[in-house]
Amino acid sequence: MSVFSQATPLERRRFWLLLLIALVVIGAGMGLRDPWPSDEPRFALAAKHMVESGDWLFPHRGSELYSDKPPMLFWLEAASYTVIRSWRIAFLLPSLLAALGCLALVYDLGRRLWNRQVGLYAASALLITFQFVYQTKRAQIDPLVMFYITAANWGLLVHMLKGPNWRAFWFGCFCAGLGVITKGVGVLALFMFVPYLVAAFGQWNGVSRMGEGAWWRWALGLVALLLAMALWLVPMLLGAKAHAGDPAYAAYINDILFHQTAGRYSKSWDHHHNALYYVPIVLFTWLPLSLTYPGTLPRWWQSLKARDARILLPLGWIVLLLVFFSIPKGKRDVYIMPALPMLALVSAPYLDELLQKRWLRAAGLVFIGIMGAAMLGVGATALVAHPKFASEFATARGFDDGGHALWWMFVTIGAVQLLLIATLRMRRAVAAVAGGMAAMWLVWSLWAYPILNDSSSAAGLMQDVRERLPAGDQIGMVAWKEQNLLMFNHPATDFGFTRPWHEQYSAAVKWQAADPEHRWLFALDGVMAQCVDRSKAVSLGHANRREWWMFKADAVVPGCMPSEDVDRVPAAALEE
Repeated sequence: MSVFSQATPLERRRFWLLLLIALVVIGAGMGLRDPWPSDEPRFALAAKHMVESGDWLFPHRGSELYSDKPPMLFWLEAASYTVIRSWRIAFLLPSLLAALGCLALVYDLGRRLWNRQVGLYAASALLITFQFVYQTKRAQIDPLVMFYITAANWGLLVHMLKGPNWRAFWFGCFCAGLGVITKGVGVLALFMFVPYLVAAFGQWNGVSRMGEGAWWRWALGLVALLLAMALWLVPMLLGAKAHAGDPAYAAYINDILFHQTAGRYSKSWDHHHNALYYVPIVLFTWLPLSLTYPGTLPRWWQSLKARDARILLPLGWIVLLLVFFSIPKGKRDVYIMPALPMLALVSAPYLDELLQKRWLRAAGLVFIGIMGAAMLGVGATALVAHPKFASEFATARGFDDGGHALWWMFVTIGAVQLLLIATLRMRRAVAAVAGGMAAMWLVWSLWAYPILNDSSSAAGLMQDVRERLPAGDQIGMVAWKEQNLLMFNHPATDFGFTRPWHEQYSAAVKWQAADPEHRWLFALDGVMAQCVDRSKAVSLGHANRREWWMFKADAVVPGCMPSEDVDRVPAAALEE
């Protein structure tokens, strides 16, 4: 059945208007910035290598294989560049399309399970949520994972609540498989079976009955899941077999199939937090949708007591997802982002009633008011009083004028948000909240992106390197970051990325000595230690919270090699 079957012209216009608003809000700023650390340059660099080398099977970070993530996002970024021929747009395009896809899927679930108004509320609730927009305006893997899991949930829910619809079920399983080869966690969509079995055996209202003899159709779901995974796994394993003589490819397989999946979950090695870490995430990064919790929680309970499977399945899945990611020590806010579309879906049936409540309207105005006052206060204080935090930020970003343009941006956002409250007030509080959020995203994207791009992306730093490098000379990179190689946009030699810095330096000095007249080294200040005469080196200044230099062989202290201590720099020095 078409999304627009039996839809009135007004309902169609509302849906397309919603997608247009999403396109403007999420797409604003595309083309105004380059990839920003920490992950965006890494992924864009892998995609760029695919385009330039023709090797789309094994991602690289410089000269090394990159095995932290499957290549789905890199493929999409590389494909986007192949069509658009602009990296500034191509690296953000997959996230934008994933966001639009999630909105369309949530809308369709709402209109199938309830009606078109609920569908619009569901998509609108998702679009207004802070974490959703914040993450989909970035080139991370997580928006793409959220899309594939939402697509999988769409297929499962259509089948389990409006079925039997085996095609939808197989489609959902296939999308779960695509989620697996995107980040490994796509299979979590299949948690939907747990609340479905509860509803089916408990004779809940609205659950689909599949009839006898359907086991083989259920089994085809596993085939669809495995088929999607095989699209990458089979060519990758065959390609690695063709490189059987190179241990790097065997290490790649072991790392990406075991260490980065089961190993990361069972023995997390970073981002350690306690079991309650996600409580503030659910409360604060899911604002302003989380303001509805006092109204939706009792209504969910009433629906569960009435045995409404439309609430049990998505809500039960959200709970299982939260529990799953709360178990390991390693936690990040983006891990639970796939729950957002389902939260918007189960909130939507009650939003028409709740938005008429004075307490919710007041809470929305208070939220936007606090945000606006904070923005205005921070900007005005930085402009007038020049506090320490403003001066340090301006210095770190290389702003000669103290960052006045950025602080005026804060003032503008805050003033617009407070003006919306004063103008629209309680009667049109929903418009004030939506307008305040949209104003923040639009002003930030169109104002801050150009101001912060040079210092955040290393574009300014690497342009300086290109201008200082004589024509025909070569450069080698030591203790480099992904944004350095990506933004250099010129042939460069690296000596590994994960390789210890003192070993990189040793290999680089030998490489430079082979042609001292035409070879330069680009290096982080700390790795140079006492082995480089800084009076003969070129200071490139401060970028990405680091000090960078370039130098020729005459600056190298003969026989001096940095100790292994240079690899253990303070954590603050590695922050992006």
